[in-house]
Amino acid sequence: MHQQPLVIDENPTRADVEALSDLITEFNFEATDLRDGRLLASLVRNGEGELVAGMYGWTWGGCCEIEYLWVHEDQRKQGLGARLLEAAEQEAADRHCRQVVLSTHSFQAPGFYRRFGYEVVGEIEDYPVGHSKYFLRKKLGPPR
Repeated sequence: MHQQPLVIDENPTRADVEALSDLITEFNFEATDLRDGRLLASLVRNGEGELVAGMYGWTWGGCCEIEYLWVHEDQRKQGLGARLLEAAEQEAADRHCRQVVLSTHSFQAPGFYRRFGYEVVGEIEDYPVGHSKYFLRKKLGPPR
């Protein structure tokens, strides 16, 4: 049997990454019969149109996963991160999600998320070396 060549690629194209995402999404839909996946994003731009804060994630199967939440250094400690997180939680609840999940590193924002009721449900030590990666969850109220 002939094996296809395997190529390590440090710079995959957006098209290849999107194709992989689409294929795993379709697999997940088929495996679970849950086809309610939707993207979720909130962006904040300054007067010049530059991105100063944002959140990106998705909802699927009664869950919301936040992939990124970022606030520009100059905009931190002003409540913008809280607004983004609360907006994501509200939209997740509106989409009948029962929980929000996310991950963060020890040098990022675990304390921020804990202040909003997120609980650590997992930790990988030395990821990266000398730090930890945390997996957090916040249970939302019953579906509306």
